[in-house]
Amino acid sequence: MTRRWNEDAVRAAFPSLAIRDEGVPRLYLDAPAGTQVAGRAIERVRRAMLEACANDGGAFRTSLAADALMVEAHEAAAALLGAGSRDEIVFGLNMTSLAFSFAYMLSREWQAGDEIVLTRMDHDANVGPWLTMAEERGVTVRWLEFDRESFRYRYDTLGDLVGPRTKLVACNHASNLLGTVNDVARICAAGRAAGAVTVVDAVQSTPHIPVDAQAIGCDLLLCSAYKFFGPHAGLLRIRPELRDRLKPLKLRPSSNAMPTRFAPGTPSFEAQSGTTGAIEHMAWLGSEFGGALPDAPLRDRIVAGLAAATDHERGLMRRLLDGVRDIPGMEIFGISDPDALAERVPTFSLRLPGRDSRAVAESLAARNIFVWSGTFYAYEAAGVLGLRGGSGLVRVGLSHYTTSDEVGQVTRALAEIARG
Repeated sequence: MTRRWNEDAVRAAFPSLAIRDEGVPRLYLDAPAGTQVAGRAIERVRRAMLEACANDGGAFRTSLAADALMVEAHEAAAALLGAGSRDEIVFGLNMTSLAFSFAYMLSREWQAGDEIVLTRMDHDANVGPWLTMAEERGVTVRWLEFDRESFRYRYDTLGDLVGPRTKLVACNHASNLLGTVNDVARICAAGRAAGAVTVVDAVQSTPHIPVDAQAIGCDLLLCSAYKFFGPHAGLLRIRPELRDRLKPLKLRPSSNAMPTRFAPGTPSFEAQSGTTGAIEHMAWLGSEFGGALPDAPLRDRIVAGLAAATDHERGLMRRLLDGVRDIPGMEIFGISDPDALAERVPTFSLRLPGRDSRAVAESLAARNIFVWSGTFYAYEAAGVLGLRGGSGLVRVGLSHYTTSDEVGQVTRALAEIARG
Protein backbone atom coordinates (compact mmCIF):
# COMPACT_ATOMS: atom_id res chain seq x y z
CA MET A 1 0.00 0.00 0.00
CA THR A 2 1.38 3.38 -1.06
CA ARG A 3 1.70 5.96 1.69
CA ARG A 4 0.95 9.60 1.06
CA TRP A 5 3.96 11.89 0.84
CA ASN A 6 5.07 12.74 4.35
CA GLU A 7 7.24 15.86 4.61
CA ASP A 8 8.31 15.08 8.16
CA ALA A 9 9.46 11.56 7.28
CA VAL A 10 11.35 12.76 4.22
CA ARG A 11 13.06 15.55 6.13
CA ALA A 12 14.05 13.16 8.91
CA ALA A 13 16.15 11.35 6.31
CA PHE A 14 18.44 14.44 6.10
CA PRO A 15 20.30 15.17 9.36
CA SER A 16 21.31 18.70 8.31
CA LEU A 17 17.68 19.81 8.12
CA ALA A 18 17.50 19.70 11.91
CA ILE A 19 20.27 22.30 12.35
CA ARG A 20 19.25 25.67 13.82
CA ASP A 21 21.30 28.84 14.15
CA GLU A 22 20.43 30.78 17.29
CA GLY A 23 17.10 28.99 17.26
CA VAL A 24 16.36 29.79 13.60
CA PRO A 25 16.02 26.82 11.21
CA ARG A 26 17.98 26.82 7.98
CA LEU A 27 16.02 27.04 4.74
CA TYR A 28 18.11 25.30 2.08
CA LEU A 29 17.14 26.55 -1.37
CA ASP A 30 20.59 26.03 -2.90
CA ALA A 31 19.97 22.54 -4.29
CA PRO A 32 21.07 23.19 -7.91
CA ALA A 33 24.59 23.93 -6.63
CA GLY A 34 24.56 21.00 -4.21
CA THR A 35 21.81 19.25 -2.29
CA GLN A 36 21.81 18.32 1.35
CA VAL A 37 23.21 14.85 2.02
CA ALA A 38 20.92 11.98 2.89
CA GLY A 39 21.59 10.19 6.16
CA ARG A 40 22.07 6.93 4.31
CA ALA A 41 24.92 8.49 2.33
CA ILE A 42 26.56 9.88 5.46
CA GLU A 43 26.39 6.50 7.18
CA ARG A 44 27.84 4.78 4.11
CA VAL A 45 30.80 7.18 4.11
CA ARG A 46 31.38 6.59 7.83
CA ARG A 47 31.32 2.84 7.45
CA ALA A 48 33.63 2.92 4.42
CA MET A 49 36.25 4.94 6.27
CA LEU A 50 35.94 2.75 9.33
CA GLU A 51 35.60 -0.71 7.82
CA ALA A 52 37.21 -0.45 4.37
CA CYS A 53 40.10 1.98 4.83
CA ALA A 54 42.53 0.39 2.39
CA ASN A 55 43.41 0.37 -1.28
CA ASP A 56 41.69 -2.15 -3.53
CA GLY A 57 43.18 -5.34 -4.87
CA GLY A 58 44.68 -6.74 -1.66
CA ALA A 59 44.20 -10.12 -0.01
CA PHE A 60 43.26 -8.81 3.44
CA ARG A 61 39.90 -7.87 4.94
CA THR A 62 39.85 -4.09 4.56
CA SER A 63 41.05 -4.25 0.97
CA LEU A 64 38.46 -6.89 0.13
CA ALA A 65 35.85 -4.64 1.74
CA ALA A 66 37.01 -1.75 -0.49
CA ASP A 67 36.65 -4.02 -3.52
CA ALA A 68 33.14 -4.98 -2.47
CA LEU A 69 31.90 -1.44 -1.88
CA MET A 70 33.37 -0.35 -5.23
CA VAL A 71 31.42 -3.08 -7.03
CA GLU A 72 28.30 -2.16 -5.08
CA ALA A 73 28.67 1.53 -5.99
CA HIS A 74 29.07 0.81 -9.69
CA GLU A 75 26.03 -1.47 -9.68
CA ALA A 76 23.95 1.16 -7.90
CA ALA A 77 25.09 3.87 -10.33
CA ALA A 78 24.22 1.63 -13.28
CA ALA A 79 20.70 1.24 -11.89
CA LEU A 80 20.39 4.99 -11.38
CA LEU A 81 21.54 5.97 -14.87
CA GLY A 82 19.92 3.19 -16.87
CA ALA A 83 23.23 1.61 -17.87
CA GLY A 84 23.42 -1.94 -19.16
CA SER A 85 25.93 -3.04 -16.53
CA ARG A 86 28.30 -1.74 -13.87
CA ASP A 87 31.11 -1.94 -16.43
CA GLU A 88 29.65 1.14 -18.13
CA ILE A 89 30.18 3.33 -15.04
CA VAL A 90 33.15 5.60 -14.35
CA PHE A 91 33.63 7.53 -11.09
CA GLY A 92 35.68 10.71 -10.89
CA LEU A 93 36.30 13.79 -8.77
CA ASN A 94 33.36 15.66 -10.29
CA MET A 95 31.54 16.08 -13.58
CA THR A 96 33.88 18.84 -14.78
CA SER A 97 37.03 16.76 -14.24
CA LEU A 98 35.49 13.83 -16.06
CA ALA A 99 34.48 16.06 -18.97
CA PHE A 100 37.99 17.48 -19.36
CA SER A 101 39.51 14.00 -19.22
CA PHE A 102 37.17 12.53 -21.83
CA ALA A 103 37.41 15.65 -24.01
CA TYR A 104 41.15 15.03 -24.27
CA MET A 105 40.70 11.35 -25.08
CA LEU A 106 37.98 11.95 -27.65
CA SER A 107 39.78 14.82 -29.35
CA ARG A 108 42.63 12.50 -30.30
CA GLU A 109 40.30 11.37 -33.10
CA TRP A 110 39.59 14.92 -34.36
CA GLN A 111 41.29 16.62 -37.29
CA ALA A 112 41.41 20.20 -38.50
CA GLY A 113 38.20 20.99 -40.36
CA ASP A 114 36.05 18.63 -38.30
CA GLU A 115 33.07 20.08 -36.43
CA ILE A 116 31.44 19.78 -33.04
CA VAL A 117 28.02 20.99 -31.87
CA LEU A 118 27.60 22.63 -28.46
CA THR A 119 24.66 24.47 -26.93
CA ARG A 120 24.03 27.94 -25.55
CA MET A 121 22.08 26.56 -22.58
CA ASP A 122 24.71 24.34 -20.98
CA HIS A 123 26.71 24.81 -17.81
CA ASP A 124 30.25 25.60 -18.92
CA ALA A 125 31.42 22.19 -17.68
CA ASN A 126 29.81 20.79 -20.84
CA VAL A 127 31.15 23.58 -23.04
CA GLY A 128 34.61 24.66 -21.83
CA PRO A 129 36.33 21.25 -22.13
CA TRP A 130 35.10 20.77 -25.70
CA LEU A 131 35.99 24.36 -26.68
CA THR A 132 39.49 23.90 -25.31
CA MET A 133 40.13 20.79 -27.37
CA ALA A 134 38.43 22.24 -30.47
CA GLU A 135 40.86 25.16 -30.38
CA GLU A 136 43.83 22.82 -30.02
CA ARG A 137 42.72 20.57 -32.89
CA GLY A 138 41.50 23.29 -35.28
CA VAL A 139 37.91 22.06 -35.09
CA THR A 140 34.91 24.25 -35.98
CA VAL A 141 32.31 24.85 -33.26
CA ARG A 142 28.63 25.13 -34.14
CA TRP A 143 25.96 26.20 -31.66
CA LEU A 144 22.47 24.96 -30.89
CA GLU A 145 20.61 28.08 -29.79
CA PHE A 146 17.60 28.40 -27.50
CA ASP A 147 14.63 30.72 -27.83
CA ARG A 148 14.93 33.50 -25.27
CA GLU A 149 11.15 33.80 -24.99
CA SER A 150 10.17 30.14 -24.64
CA PHE A 151 13.46 29.01 -23.01
CA ARG A 152 13.50 25.92 -25.24
CA TYR A 153 16.04 24.73 -27.81
CA ARG A 154 15.65 25.51 -31.50
CA TYR A 155 15.35 21.86 -32.48
CA ASP A 156 14.39 22.88 -36.02
CA THR A 157 18.01 23.91 -36.64
CA LEU A 158 19.56 20.51 -35.87
CA GLY A 159 19.48 19.48 -39.52
CA ASP A 160 21.64 22.46 -40.44
CA LEU A 161 24.06 22.04 -37.53
CA VAL A 162 24.82 18.32 -37.65
CA GLY A 163 26.49 16.92 -40.75
CA PRO A 164 29.08 14.48 -42.12
CA ARG A 165 31.99 16.34 -40.47
CA THR A 166 30.39 16.43 -37.00
CA LYS A 167 32.50 14.52 -34.48
CA LEU A 168 30.69 15.39 -31.27
CA VAL A 169 27.30 16.70 -30.10
CA ALA A 170 27.07 17.82 -26.45
CA CYS A 171 23.89 18.97 -24.74
CA ASN A 172 22.25 19.23 -21.31
CA HIS A 173 19.29 17.29 -19.99
CA ALA A 174 18.16 20.14 -17.74
CA SER A 175 19.41 23.71 -17.42
CA ASN A 176 20.98 24.87 -14.18
CA LEU A 177 19.96 28.46 -15.02
CA LEU A 178 16.57 28.12 -16.71
CA GLY A 179 15.32 24.79 -15.36
CA THR A 180 14.26 23.60 -18.82
CA VAL A 181 14.16 19.83 -19.35
CA ASN A 182 15.38 19.23 -22.89
CA ASP A 183 14.58 16.57 -25.49
CA VAL A 184 18.06 15.11 -25.38
CA ALA A 185 16.99 11.90 -27.13
CA ARG A 186 16.13 14.00 -30.21
CA ILE A 187 19.47 15.80 -30.11
CA CYS A 188 21.41 12.57 -29.63
CA ALA A 189 19.54 10.88 -32.47
CA ALA A 190 20.67 13.66 -34.81
CA GLY A 191 24.27 13.23 -33.67
CA ARG A 192 24.14 9.46 -33.86
CA ALA A 193 22.78 9.58 -37.42
CA ALA A 194 25.88 11.54 -38.42
CA GLY A 195 28.23 9.14 -36.63
CA ALA A 196 29.12 11.68 -33.95
CA VAL A 197 29.83 10.96 -30.29
CA THR A 198 26.95 12.26 -28.18
CA VAL A 199 27.36 13.67 -24.66
CA VAL A 200 24.63 14.53 -22.15
CA ASP A 201 25.09 16.58 -18.99
CA ALA A 202 22.53 15.10 -16.58
CA VAL A 203 23.73 16.93 -13.47
CA GLN A 204 20.50 18.89 -13.00
CA SER A 205 18.07 16.19 -14.10
CA THR A 206 19.33 13.26 -12.01
CA PRO A 207 18.02 14.60 -8.64
CA HIS A 208 14.53 15.13 -10.04
CA ILE A 209 13.58 12.78 -12.88
CA PRO A 210 14.53 9.23 -13.91
CA VAL A 211 17.55 9.22 -16.22
CA ASP A 212 17.85 6.40 -18.76
CA ALA A 213 21.07 6.63 -20.74
CA GLN A 214 20.15 3.76 -23.04
CA ALA A 215 16.76 5.27 -23.88
CA ILE A 216 18.37 8.67 -24.47
CA GLY A 217 20.83 7.00 -26.82
CA CYS A 218 23.94 8.92 -25.78
CA ASP A 219 27.53 7.74 -25.73
CA LEU A 220 28.47 9.59 -22.56
CA LEU A 221 26.21 10.75 -19.74
CA LEU A 222 27.63 12.68 -16.79
CA CYS A 223 26.30 13.74 -13.41
CA SER A 224 27.48 14.59 -9.89
CA ALA A 225 26.58 12.72 -6.71
CA TYR A 226 26.58 15.87 -4.58
CA LYS A 227 23.73 17.17 -6.72
CA PHE A 228 21.60 14.12 -5.83
CA PHE A 229 21.94 13.88 -2.04
CA GLY A 230 25.40 12.31 -1.89
CA PRO A 231 29.07 13.24 -1.40
CA HIS A 232 31.34 15.12 -3.78
CA ALA A 233 31.93 12.75 -6.68
CA GLY A 234 31.35 12.66 -10.42
CA LEU A 235 29.76 9.81 -12.38
CA LEU A 236 29.88 8.95 -16.05
CA ARG A 237 28.09 6.29 -18.05
CA ILE A 238 29.90 5.30 -21.23
CA ARG A 239 28.54 3.23 -24.11
CA PRO A 240 30.52 -0.05 -24.24
CA GLU A 241 31.61 0.41 -27.87
CA LEU A 242 33.15 3.79 -27.07
CA ARG A 243 34.62 2.53 -23.79
CA ASP A 244 36.55 -0.18 -25.58
CA ARG A 245 37.71 2.16 -28.36
CA LEU A 246 39.13 5.02 -26.28
CA LYS A 247 42.71 4.95 -25.07
CA PRO A 248 42.56 5.81 -21.36
CA LEU A 249 44.80 8.21 -19.48
CA LYS A 250 46.42 5.82 -17.04
CA LEU A 251 49.61 4.58 -15.44
CA ARG A 252 51.33 1.71 -17.23
CA PRO A 253 50.90 -0.93 -14.50
CA SER A 254 47.21 -0.14 -13.93
CA SER A 255 44.51 -2.43 -15.25
CA ASN A 256 42.72 -1.91 -18.56
CA ALA A 257 39.64 -3.60 -17.12
CA MET A 258 36.67 -1.85 -15.64
CA PRO A 259 35.97 -0.34 -13.18
CA THR A 260 39.49 1.14 -13.06
CA ARG A 261 40.13 1.44 -16.82
CA PHE A 262 39.54 5.22 -16.78
CA ALA A 263 40.73 5.87 -13.22
CA PRO A 264 44.06 7.72 -13.33
CA GLY A 265 44.74 6.92 -9.68
CA THR A 266 43.22 5.55 -6.49
CA PRO A 267 39.53 6.52 -6.32
CA SER A 268 37.67 7.81 -3.29
CA PHE A 269 36.11 4.61 -1.99
CA GLU A 270 34.23 6.55 0.68
CA ALA A 271 32.68 8.84 -1.96
CA GLN A 272 31.66 5.85 -4.03
CA SER A 273 30.06 4.24 -1.00
CA GLY A 274 28.32 7.49 -0.10
CA THR A 275 26.94 7.60 -3.63
CA THR A 276 25.43 4.17 -3.04
CA GLY A 277 23.74 5.59 0.05
CA ALA A 278 22.31 8.52 -1.91
CA ILE A 279 20.88 6.12 -4.50
CA GLU A 280 19.45 3.96 -1.71
CA HIS A 281 17.69 7.08 -0.43
CA MET A 282 15.92 7.49 -3.79
CA ALA A 283 14.98 3.81 -3.70
CA TRP A 284 13.60 4.27 -0.17
CA LEU A 285 11.35 7.04 -1.50
CA GLY A 286 10.08 4.55 -4.05
CA SER A 287 9.18 1.83 -1.58
CA GLU A 288 7.89 4.31 1.02
CA PHE A 289 5.86 6.71 -1.16
CA GLY A 290 6.05 5.47 -4.75
CA GLY A 291 4.28 2.14 -4.50
CA ALA A 292 7.36 -0.01 -5.22
CA LEU A 293 7.81 -3.18 -3.23
CA PRO A 294 10.81 -3.16 -0.86
CA ASP A 295 12.29 -6.15 -2.69
CA ALA A 296 11.68 -4.77 -6.20
CA PRO A 297 14.75 -4.26 -8.42
CA LEU A 298 16.75 -1.21 -7.43
CA ARG A 299 16.04 0.56 -10.74
CA ASP A 300 12.27 0.14 -10.24
CA ARG A 301 12.44 1.60 -6.75
CA ILE A 302 14.54 4.56 -7.93
CA VAL A 303 12.08 5.37 -10.72
CA ALA A 304 9.12 5.10 -8.35
CA GLY A 305 10.90 7.27 -5.79
CA LEU A 306 11.66 10.02 -8.27
CA ALA A 307 8.07 9.91 -9.55
CA ALA A 308 6.80 10.49 -6.02
CA ALA A 309 9.34 13.26 -5.48
CA THR A 310 8.32 14.89 -8.76
CA ASP A 311 4.68 15.03 -7.71
CA HIS A 312 5.70 16.80 -4.51
CA GLU A 313 8.05 19.18 -6.32
CA ARG A 314 5.41 20.21 -8.85
CA GLY A 315 3.17 21.31 -6.01
CA LEU A 316 6.06 23.37 -4.67
CA MET A 317 6.66 24.89 -8.11
CA ARG A 318 3.04 25.99 -8.42
CA ARG A 319 3.16 27.63 -5.01
CA LEU A 320 6.40 29.43 -5.85
CA LEU A 321 5.04 30.70 -9.16
CA ASP A 322 1.86 31.89 -7.47
CA GLY A 323 3.88 33.72 -4.83
CA VAL A 324 6.37 35.51 -7.09
CA ARG A 325 3.72 36.56 -9.61
CA ASP A 326 2.31 38.90 -6.98
CA ILE A 327 5.62 40.77 -6.74
CA PRO A 328 5.52 43.82 -9.04
CA GLY A 329 8.13 43.71 -11.79
CA MET A 330 9.46 40.26 -10.88
CA GLU A 331 11.08 38.53 -13.88
CA ILE A 332 11.21 34.75 -14.19
CA PHE A 333 13.92 33.41 -16.51
CA GLY A 334 12.47 30.05 -17.46
CA ILE A 335 9.20 28.28 -18.20
CA SER A 336 6.52 29.78 -15.95
CA ASP A 337 3.36 28.23 -17.40
CA PRO A 338 1.83 26.12 -14.57
CA ASP A 339 0.55 23.70 -17.22
CA ALA A 340 4.09 23.07 -18.52
CA LEU A 341 5.84 22.10 -15.30
CA ALA A 342 6.68 18.68 -16.73
CA GLU A 343 9.11 20.55 -19.00
CA ARG A 344 11.24 21.91 -16.16
CA VAL A 345 12.99 21.03 -12.95
CA PRO A 346 12.30 23.11 -9.80
CA THR A 347 15.16 25.56 -10.41
CA PHE A 348 14.01 29.18 -10.69
CA SER A 349 16.18 32.13 -11.71
CA LEU A 350 14.57 35.43 -10.79
CA ARG A 351 15.29 39.14 -11.04
CA LEU A 352 13.77 41.70 -8.73
CA PRO A 353 13.35 45.15 -10.31
CA GLY A 354 16.08 47.56 -9.28
CA ARG A 355 17.72 45.06 -6.93
CA ASP A 356 21.26 43.72 -7.06
CA SER A 357 21.06 39.92 -7.01
CA ARG A 358 23.94 39.52 -4.56
CA ALA A 359 22.28 42.01 -2.20
CA VAL A 360 19.04 40.03 -2.45
CA ALA A 361 20.88 36.79 -1.64
CA GLU A 362 22.54 38.49 1.34
CA SER A 363 19.20 39.81 2.57
CA LEU A 364 17.74 36.31 2.35
CA ALA A 365 20.80 34.87 4.08
CA ALA A 366 20.18 37.27 6.97
CA ARG A 367 16.84 35.46 7.34
CA ASN A 368 18.68 32.09 7.21
CA ILE A 369 17.32 31.43 3.71
CA PHE A 370 20.09 30.07 1.48
CA VAL A 371 20.03 30.90 -2.26
CA TRP A 372 22.64 31.59 -4.91
CA SER A 373 23.10 34.70 -7.04
CA GLY A 374 24.97 35.29 -10.30
CA THR A 375 24.89 33.31 -13.55
CA PHE A 376 25.98 29.93 -12.13
CA TYR A 377 28.59 29.02 -14.76
CA ALA A 378 25.92 29.11 -17.48
CA TYR A 379 28.24 31.40 -19.43
CA GLU A 380 26.68 31.03 -22.88
CA ALA A 381 23.10 31.31 -21.62
CA ALA A 382 24.04 34.43 -19.66
CA GLY A 383 25.36 35.95 -22.87
CA VAL A 384 22.17 35.18 -24.79
CA LEU A 385 20.08 36.76 -22.03
CA GLY A 386 22.31 39.82 -21.65
CA LEU A 387 23.34 38.94 -18.10
CA ARG A 388 27.12 39.02 -18.39
CA GLY A 389 28.79 41.85 -16.57
CA GLY A 390 25.86 42.54 -14.24
CA SER A 391 24.86 41.07 -10.92
CA GLY A 392 23.01 38.21 -12.60
CA LEU A 393 19.97 36.54 -11.11
CA VAL A 394 18.74 35.09 -7.84
CA ARG A 395 18.35 31.31 -8.06
CA VAL A 396 15.85 29.51 -5.87
CA GLY A 397 16.32 25.75 -6.07
CA LEU A 398 13.72 23.42 -4.62
CA SER A 399 14.13 19.75 -3.77
CA HIS A 400 11.93 16.95 -2.52
CA TYR A 401 12.96 17.80 1.05
CA THR A 402 11.62 21.36 0.63
CA THR A 403 8.24 22.01 2.25
CA SER A 404 5.31 24.09 1.11
CA ASP A 405 5.73 26.30 4.18
CA GLU A 406 9.33 26.99 3.20
CA VAL A 407 8.24 28.07 -0.27
CA GLY A 408 5.81 30.45 1.39
CA GLN A 409 8.62 31.84 3.54
CA VAL A 410 10.88 32.64 0.60
CA THR A 411 8.15 34.24 -1.52
CA ARG A 412 7.11 36.44 1.40
CA ALA A 413 10.74 37.38 1.99
CA LEU A 414 11.23 38.26 -1.68
CA ALA A 415 8.12 40.42 -1.57
CA GLU A 416 9.46 42.26 1.49
CA ILE A 417 12.81 42.85 -0.20
CA ALA A 418 11.10 44.12 -3.34
CA ARG A 419 9.04 46.59 -1.31
CA GLY A 420 12.04 47.68 0.74
